[in-house]
Amino acid sequence: MTSQPDPAATRFAMLQLARLSGALLVLLAVLVIAGKTPAWLGTIPKEAGYGLAALGLFEFYALPRFLARRWRSPRG
Repeated sequence: MTSQPDPAATRFAMLQLARLSGALLVLLAVLVIAGKTPAWLGTIPKEAGYGLAALGLFEFYALPRFLARRWRSPRG
């Protein structure tokens, strides 16, 4: 007997991964803006850090809400 994974659990994990990746992107942006990036990243312009911060904030706040609305079950 094979059991299907619960779609709600999978969707919840995706929402949490979106939040985590957004937070990590903001952290990277702060490092870029401060000029403290690790050596393996090389030199990234400070202006790119602001773009990364905006993208990370969008991914942290807006993307999970968008996905949750999209996955909402129909009311009926």
